Amino acid sequence: MNPPLIVDCKDLKWLLLEQVLATISSRSTHQELSKRGLTPTALAEQVIKISLVSLFFSVDCSFVVQELEKRSKLRRFMHIRDVPSVDAVYRIFSKWEGDQFILCISGILNSCCTRRRKRGITTFLIDSTAITIDLNWIRKMYSKAQLEKKEYKWGYSPSHGHYIGYKLTLVIEYPSLNPVCILLHPGSPHDPVLFNAVMTELKRRRITRIGDIVVFDKGYYSYGNHVEGIFKFNVVPMIFSKKKFSVKKLMNLLNYPIWIFGRSDTTQLMCRFKSLAMRLISNFRDIEHFMNKRSLIEDIFKAAKNTFSLRKIHKYTTRSVVKTVYLNVLLLGLVISLGFHRKVDLQRLSEW
Repeated sequence: MNPPLIVDCKDLKWLLLEQVLATISSRSTHQELSKRGLTPTALAEQVIKISLVSLFFSVDCSFVVQELEKRSKLRRFMHIRDVPSVDAVYRIFSKWEGDQFILCISGILNSCCTRRRKRGITTFLIDSTAITIDLNWIRKMYSKAQLEKKEYKWGYSPSHGHYIGYKLTLVIEYPSLNPVCILLHPGSPHDPVLFNAVMTELKRRRITRIGDIVVFDKGYYSYGNHVEGIFKFNVVPMIFSKKKFSVKKLMNLLNYPIWIFGRSDTTQLMCRFKSLAMRLISNFRDIEHFMNKRSLIEDIFKAAKNTFSLRKIHKYTTRSVVKTVYLNVLLLGLVISLGFHRKVDLQRLSEW
């Protein structure tokens, strides 16, 4: 049984939620909703608010609708005059296309959380976590053959063990900790294989620029990924090593690719690759500094799972899981932008 949603304006949790909902009511959010075709915007705003409140308190959307119908103070708090029915909320939510919804949430995050990027080098923190589907596979065993026609798959995570669901890859900008990219893969693909997919998406969306630093966990470790990061994506790939790292071996692999010769900008490319390689070697001498930075994304995952209902999702299609994950990241990004950007703040948030 869920506790009632009784508004208390003196409670810090309700004050935080009020600021989050105010962002959803802003003009910039309405512009993004209209731009992506989530109309009518007033109804779309209500559906997103109800979904965020359900994630904030770890309850179902149906319970939030029931509380809105019973409590006028809650309706005034959420600025909802006419409460939509439960069927209307789920129908509107399912009607939105996946790509349409993703672009809208990304636009809201960019307009409300991301500051205009200045010239210079930016650091990005990248890590993955397991997204578990709410299936009781202890009571009913699911084999790999039974899941062949399903969109979710069996996976394994060192911190979660075996699970059925997806792998979420999150990219955040340091030091603002704003989410800039979200990727979802069925099961648990190996991290070194995902390196190319993650970097290709960051390059396609023009998130990373030449000379930026991308910090990966040791699961992505591979000498080949270091080489690709420099020559293919033009970044400094800080990937923590699983075993003793050999600078000599890496330098032997960092040979100029053949395709740069015979071009008008060959000298410029050679200088760029040499600079990226030297910066990479220099950064490995200060590896503890980057390890402390990367630990922040683990605290973000912990806050998302412990506080905002991301530990186990009661959805069973990729389309619905993607929407739920993006809403969760939207809520997390808005909360971080309101002042929870230090390690101690994130740890307190995860234990709230």
